[in-house]
Amino acid sequence: MAVDHRTHAPRAVRPFSTPRPLERITGGGTSGNERLTAATGATLLVLLAVIGVTIIQLGSLLWLHLFVGMLLIGPVALKLASTGYRFVRYYTGEPSYRRKGPPALAPRAIAPIVVISTVVVLASGVALLFAGPASRDSLLPIHKVSFIVWAAFTGVHVLAYLPRLGPELRCS
Repeated sequence: MAVDHRTHAPRAVRPFSTPRPLERITGGGTSGNERLTAATGATLLVLLAVIGVTIIQLGSLLWLHLFVGMLLIGPVALKLASTGYRFVRYYTGEPSYRRKGPPALAPRAIAPIVVISTVVVLASGVALLFAGPASRDSLLPIHKVSFIVWAAFTGVHVLAYLPRLGPELRCS
């Protein structure tokens, strides 16, 4: 007899059943939240690599930079929601999240800067897109400075979690 990871109640197990990848991500509990956060983080790494390439050739790849920048909003919102959910569950004393423990000290300490700079860089990018070239003098410096702050602190965040990414994404 297995235990339901959400209620910790015994449940019957189907023979030869292994969770499908989607069930593993949406399965709930601390492990489901961790897998959702990891899968979203991996998606963001790919999209951010594309953004990095576009920065090198911004003149000719501005269209791609704008497209992928807008595409980032969904996964960033999901990552903020999944990590925010863990934060709330841990600090409100949910037993399963308390047993899992707090995030590592460095990522926890820089989290507010990562979140704020992420919101500012995306919001300023969207504002630049919609306001057009007339807003370049006022919004572009905000976008650039927030990107530099974001890149530095998010780099520390990624380095802290990169070694755990592979094990969290495995499908078995």
